[in-house]
Amino acid sequence: MRSGRYESSDGIRTTATAITFFIIGAGAGALAALLLAPKTGRQFRRDLQRGYDDAREAFGDWADDAADNIRGRVREAGDVVRDAATRGIKVASDLAGDLRESARENIEPIRRAVRRS
Repeated sequence: MRSGRYESSDGIRTTATAITFFIIGAGAGALAALLLAPKTGRQFRRDLQRGYDDAREAFGDWADDAADNIRGRVREAGDVVRDAATRGIKVASDLAGDLRESARENIEPIRRAVRRS
């Protein structure tokens, strides 16, 4: 069995785990505080409902902000793709014109030779 200091190779995972446990602990602490507070059942239920409504509203606001952010990024990505496609079509069109011109230049001597014979 190994002994010694543990070092994680992934700092993001460690941070996410710490944040997750912090949120769980904060929620458990808040619930314990509510359960142990000297309030009547009616007051407790009202406070619990307010807390639930506040949390739901905050999550809804966060979800709306996240959705707006994603929509904006998708719109930006669409603009980038559209611009790249437009540039690609222009390059292909220019290349096709150059190839046509080159073919005409190379075919013209052959036509003249065929006409002479």
